Amino acid sequence: APRWAIAWKFKADVATTRLRSIQIQVGRTGILTPIAELEPVNIGGVRVSRASLHNEDEIRKKDIRIGDWVFVQRAGEVIPYIIGVDKSQRILNTEPFQMPSACPICNTPTVRLPDEAFVRCINSNCPARIEEGLRHFASKQAMDIEGLGEKIIQKLFIHKALRSIADIYRLTAEKLLSLDGFQQQLTENLLKAIEKS
Repeated sequence: APRWAIAWKFKADVATTRLRSIQIQVGRTGILTPIAELEPVNIGGVRVSRASLHNEDEIRKKDIRIGDWVFVQRAGEVIPYIIGVDKSQRILNTEPFQMPSACPICNTPTVRLPDEAFVRCINSNCPARIEEGLRHFASKQAMDIEGLGEKIIQKLFIHKALRSIADIYRLTAEKLLSLDGFQQQLTENLLKAIEKS
């Protein structure tokens, strides 16, 4: 309550759903993030089917296991996260979740430093790290290359037209137009945005 103003917040909506699986996402810095794949559930008018589990310690602390019924809410009415587990509905003999000992993308052994909460892929040539690095470079927070979003980067990465940041500046109209889904206008706009950056 700063000075005279008071902000009232409504209690966040909580839903119960089943945790189908835990997928691993590899970020640009190599951090492996566990992602909960949920049976879709409606929370505050939004359909939620995924939630970040943050790291291995968080999963252990909440004792989250695949197949569990979990309580989900949206932090700040936006980001879905698991607040707890309904252990009364737990299937017998489920195993605690273990982070992979190798990167799920490049199969390089993973590392967890003693003073960190994160498991990392240390291969700087890991395709997932490179692709995420390209996304970050083109994002609004970095070079703000309009039109070079997640889907375009993914398409260019799959077709091996992008493998490094320098490759962005080597793209030509001929190369782009030879790829499925690139028309003249899209190509021109993208090349102008790259030039502007």
